[in-house]
Amino acid sequence: MSKKKWQVFPGKNRFFCGGRIIMAKQINVFFVTLILLIGVCVLFFVFDSGYLSEKIHWTIPVIAGILLGFTLLFLFRTSFSDPGILPRATGDEALFNDRGADNNNDLTQDSSHFRNPPRTKDVLVNGETVKLKYCFTCKIFRPPRASHCSMCDNCIERFDHHCPWVGNCVGKRNYRYFYLMIVTITILCIYILAFSIAHIVLLSKEEENTLITAMSKTPASVIEALIAFFAVWSVLGLAGFHSYLAGTNQTTNEEIKGSWAQRHGEVVRNPYTTNNCCGNFTKILCGPSYTSLLRLREDKNKEKRDMEEVKKKIEKLLFEQQQQNKNNSNNQGHWTNSQPHNGLPVDHKDLQTELPRTPTPS
Repeated sequence: MSKKKWQVFPGKNRFFCGGRIIMAKQINVFFVTLILLIGVCVLFFVFDSGYLSEKIHWTIPVIAGILLGFTLLFLFRTSFSDPGILPRATGDEALFNDRGADNNNDLTQDSSHFRNPPRTKDVLVNGETVKLKYCFTCKIFRPPRASHCSMCDNCIERFDHHCPWVGNCVGKRNYRYFYLMIVTITILCIYILAFSIAHIVLLSKEEENTLITAMSKTPASVIEALIAFFAVWSVLGLAGFHSYLAGTNQTTNEEIKGSWAQRHGEVVRNPYTTNNCCGNFTKILCGPSYTSLLRLREDKNKEKRDMEEVKKKIEKLLFEQQQQNKNNSNNQGHWTNSQPHNGLPVDHKDLQTELPRTPTPS
């Protein structure tokens, strides 16, 4: 039985549900994220929501549930999807990239006759020169903004970074969900922190309890407040940083490397920005959804069979074209032989009738 592409995928990834879910190889930290997120919310719903619904308003746990639902939705969408992995070159493509970058090279020659082709190419993107770098692992020239992730061993289109907290790379296909996840989780942390402290304060005002007594009555609220307090600073800073990146249409990789920073007094313009913060946000968050290039659930030999079928069709078309050209050449030859000097065709029978008759001797 033929295997699927995800079963023979060369990168360092884990696949689940028949290739529908793709994650990085190291996913332990992802489960830590999941346990902390769900655990804190469960404590809030069990020990705080009832009291707060009675004392303040019944919508408090409802809003917390909505925030948790959106956070988990964006987390799973980020963690379980293809971030924009670029397929590796096939054997013939790799041979061409390794040997055939120079048009003068003959791929049938021995490898000792080849000189190493250039490993960078310059392309123009919106008037700015951008270098395409050759990946020796994937045997391809990476598109602009792509980079090879050493953790997953794949080239990722519009590579942002590898995030162990979500157990996946963040790239072209899942960046918007990653950004929405950190925004919703920031709001959720602030929400739980505020209302867990409100629970403690309201308990301390009942029957003239001290703050310590109130905290002893609801230790779960104290745990929630501590976890949310320490988490909110990291996720709030992360949300602010990625808001800046989204507003300027940059990636974390480009910001760290200083790809669009000033060099030697020369200003390097970012060719991908719309020069408008709202335009950049709209482009990233409301842009089109990109199709995965991997087709992991297809038969691994399907492309080979498709190429063979295309090759047969091309050979058939070429044969038919040759036959048609041959017939046209034969017809052209017959046409030439049947023409007089004035270029007008005349039937041989008509020609005989037009010749003068010689008198026969009596």
